[in-house]
Amino acid sequence: MSRLIFDAHLDLAMNAIEWNRDLSRPLDEIRQREMNMKDKNDRGKGTVCLPELRKGNIGIVVATQLARYSPYGSALAGWNSPQQAWAMTQAQLAWYREMEALGEMVQITDLTGLENHLKRWAQPLAENEKRPVGYILSLEGADSLVDVSYLHRAYDYGLRAVGLSHFGPGRYAPGTKMLGPVTALGFELMREMSKLNMILDTTHLTDEGFDQVMDFYEGPVWSSHHNVRKIVPNQRQLSDEQIRRLIGRGAVIGGMLDCWAMDIRFIDMVSDPWQLDIRLAHLADHWDHICQIAGNSRHVAIGSDLDGIFGTEQSPWDLNSIADLQKFEAILSDRGYKDEDIDNIFSQNWLRFLRNAWQ
Repeated sequence: MSRLIFDAHLDLAMNAIEWNRDLSRPLDEIRQREMNMKDKNDRGKGTVCLPELRKGNIGIVVATQLARYSPYGSALAGWNSPQQAWAMTQAQLAWYREMEALGEMVQITDLTGLENHLKRWAQPLAENEKRPVGYILSLEGADSLVDVSYLHRAYDYGLRAVGLSHFGPGRYAPGTKMLGPVTALGFELMREMSKLNMILDTTHLTDEGFDQVMDFYEGPVWSSHHNVRKIVPNQRQLSDEQIRRLIGRGAVIGGMLDCWAMDIRFIDMVSDPWQLDIRLAHLADHWDHICQIAGNSRHVAIGSDLDGIFGTEQSPWDLNSIADLQKFEAILSDRGYKDEDIDNIFSQNWLRFLRNAWQ
């Protein structure tokens, strides 16, 4: 039986609602329905659906709500008010609830739920049994929280992790391709998050914002989908000093499979992964680098970000679906990673993090 995988970053509800993908259906069917659609670059090229998660033994994911606010005059796409952004996150929440009603997914909000879910996935499958994919709810970019009081409303429906920023200016913190500090709202939000023992996701922060968060936030921190700046030298990736700070906090860093975050040669909507020979093994280079800094394999894991506004056109050429994450077993084994290391990367590091954070 294949190893259990925990993927710490998937934008499932965004794909279901904004891309209009029925993720309960087979991948070939989803692609076929989009074959002649031209409204988005990745039409017909998706890699993620619930049947493929099960096929790849990806039993637990961190699933996002994502709705960015775009102030007047901004070049970035987004909602025109925080209230509209909040409404979109609630539509996304409704989709997760519908998947729960179908038995496709189950929400995990505490240690008891986590352990019960792991027991279910460890048992042999009965005939015609369909195990639900467990999900931990995360908010990617806090723009949609109209004010800090909304954090408590979100916590009550199961939100357990928050990233302050995404792309662009950000109401709580500027994000990728930006400069600048966490806003006053961001510090107020972090105080409330700390009281609730919520996980703060450092992904997408500016360098200044990263330092402020690491200095200020008292609760657990992780980096759900981040690669290495030494290999891909841009602001979106983690510097060696940032990696050391995360390791010092007991954080885990999820490696992502967006080609531009794996190989500096790749240009969005221009490059071809096959022509540049960008393979799954490229991500192992990033993991290797972090493991060398840490001196062990306890701080790297999977945060694939697959179908995060891209599909096979921007994924490693040897990946057809998310089930191909299982290919990392051979890749890591060939590099000398032991069974314990592979288990750490596939699931145990995220599980250990949650057991520490939620005890």
